[in-house]
Amino acid sequence: MPTYDYECGACGHKFEKFQSITARSARKCPVCKKSSLRRLIGTGAGVIFKGSGFYQTDYRSDAYRKAAEKDKPASSPAAVDKKTTEKKTDSKAKGGES
Repeated sequence: MPTYDYECGACGHKFEKFQSITARSARKCPVCKKSSLRRLIGTGAGVIFKGSGFYQTDYRSDAYRKAAEKDKPASSPAAVDKKTTEKKTDSKAKGGES
């Protein structure tokens, strides 16, 4: 629910009111009791997204996720062997093995 700013045309009292979007705007000033309130146009508030469910991928169906998983390149044994060989070569260059 948003917070609305109001100003009384009679006494100049300014205040905020927390109310539903569908609620009618206030008409009566809480200070002078005259029906001369007007709703002010404010800057609004920043929207804060907390928790999960705010990314497009959070709402993907199971079928989409399974298809995307199939499209991912699998780690091949050759790639794993290459990484192991690179580590051994690096340690030899640093003097780790003789």
